Amino acid sequence: MLLAAASVVALSLSVAAPAVAHDGRGHHHPAPATRLFTPPPNDGAVAQIKQLVKARQWSDAAAITKMVATPQAVWFTTGTPAEVKRAVQKTMRQAKLTRSVPVLVAYNLPFRDCAQYSAGGALDTAEYLAWIDGFVAGVGDGKAIVLLEPDGLGIIPWYTSINGAQEWCQPAELDPATAAPDRFTQVNGAVDRLATLPNASVYLDGTHSGWLGTGDIADRLHKAGVERTDGFFLNVSNYETTERQAKFASWISQCLWYGTNTAEGGWRVGHFDYCASQYYPANPADFSTWALTDQWYLDNVTNAANPPSGPDVLAHAVIDTSRNGQGPWTAPPGSPSGDPQVWCNPPDRGLGLKPTLSTGDPYVDAYLWVKIPGESDGQCTRWAPEGGIDPVRGYADPAAGQWFPQMALELVHNANPPR
Repeated sequence: MLLAAASVVALSLSVAAPAVAHDGRGHHHPAPATRLFTPPPNDGAVAQIKQLVKARQWSDAAAITKMVATPQAVWFTTGTPAEVKRAVQKTMRQAKLTRSVPVLVAYNLPFRDCAQYSAGGALDTAEYLAWIDGFVAGVGDGKAIVLLEPDGLGIIPWYTSINGAQEWCQPAELDPATAAPDRFTQVNGAVDRLATLPNASVYLDGTHSGWLGTGDIADRLHKAGVERTDGFFLNVSNYETTERQAKFASWISQCLWYGTNTAEGGWRVGHFDYCASQYYPANPADFSTWALTDQWYLDNVTNAANPPSGPDVLAHAVIDTSRNGQGPWTAPPGSPSGDPQVWCNPPDRGLGLKPTLSTGDPYVDAYLWVKIPGESDGQCTRWAPEGGIDPVRGYADPAAGQWFPQMALELVHNANPPR
């Protein structure tokens, strides 16, 4: 029976999806009852299920089968414009047959991931926007949720942050004077093209609460054209808790309003750096202090003079809950100095909340499984880059995107809530 289940996990168990809902900003968010598409599983997952059945490890086989039969995103990372068009069309047809709505991830920016673990992408702006044209043609008039370029605003080549700090991504191949402006040209060009889709909801990279401060990411989102989209996504391929991401989402939304509205003479326009964040007045390590930042937004946005400040007219977020059930990992005491790469295949993590578009949070449109749980983040070497192995696990991790059987079992064993 388990083998039979594994052979059909590509089929969504969904029913017909209703029309998209339109909010006060004229944007279209998927209706709460929308059923999400389940793509065909990674071949490595099917192989693992077969091995577990052969070993009579029935419970683990059933758990992995259930995990890959849960709605997840489909990533598009390469190809010519014609190739990506055909690939997106294939997914759109599969979703239509199963009466579901797919989550599509466009991930092909030049110098994506600063040429690290997920290196690749288009060669230049013209090639990238031609690729986006193919992606858009593939979506057509179908219903879809599109997440544009994870890390695309969190990692910008040769970028100077809102606080004047020069960031670490400094590729020698790029001109320091034009690299960052080119990134915003690329993302804005993609936003303009995706905005022509009549039934797609589009979200931009909002990083997560353990990374950029509220004002910094709000500034980047504004420069990238978030006002022409449905909002932003948080925690993609990461492990921060849903509770923290929901607060972070509300702050980003309100900071975007604060830095762009012209009330009271417009003195605050452009000053995203004034916005309160998880770093001040809150303490990022003490969640109980995050109420201090909530209060700042109550004083400066919610209760400000005549603001259109409610969540019905502010940008919304979607949150990746695929692997955040146990929250983020921290290196054990006494670990060597160096980068622990807490984002890269951390041990003992668990599946998070199931995908849904009914969150009960006015700032959060959906909880989604964006990063495919069970697929490796890359070959992590942490503080021992010359060792060739993951020193926490004691062996080499699979390359980015390949199936990681040990991590897949950890995710289902440590799921929160339990499955």
